[in-house]
Amino acid sequence: MVKALMNEVLDEVKKEYKLNPRVEGEAVAGWMLADFGDVILHIFSPDRRDYYSLEELWAEAKTILRLQ
Repeated sequence: MVKALMNEVLDEVKKEYKLNPRVEGEAVAGWMLADFGDVILHIFSPDRRDYYSLEELWAEAKTILRLQ
């Protein structure tokens, strides 16, 4: 799931904006990151998201976009 989501985003961004981000992480580890320069995308599996408790960590931050 993580790899499929990342591949789809990378394909669309490359097609639309001609950007090639630096990618880190591994799908088997449950997370991947794409650094586009001004924007960083993190994709987590549900268990990794729960483990890192991101909603609690960033509870006071303004939500710009939430996908589920």
